[in-house]
Amino acid sequence: MRVTSKGQVTIPKQLRDEYGLLPGTEVEFVDKDGKLLVRKAPGGRTRGDEFVEHLHRAGEQFTMSTEEIMRLTRGEDWGTGRLEEGDGDPA
Repeated sequence: MRVTSKGQVTIPKQLRDEYGLLPGTEVEFVDKDGKLLVRKAPGGRTRGDEFVEHLHRAGEQFTMSTEEIMRLTRGEDWGTGRLEEGDGDPA
């Protein structure tokens, strides 16, 4: 593996997968006994952290309750146990 003129290297996919190095993962380089180690930066944000932050920021946009969303996506009678007309009820 070569270092590019910009100082970049490609971490093999197998290692990225094994160590959870997703796009945006913060890493640090450490000199340990004459060896250069790359590792996840302590306290780095995870994808989950970013997702939760995104939901918090976007929260003001979503004013529907879970019940309203379920009725919108599943039909007006969602949660009643009744099928809507034309939903395959042979009667």
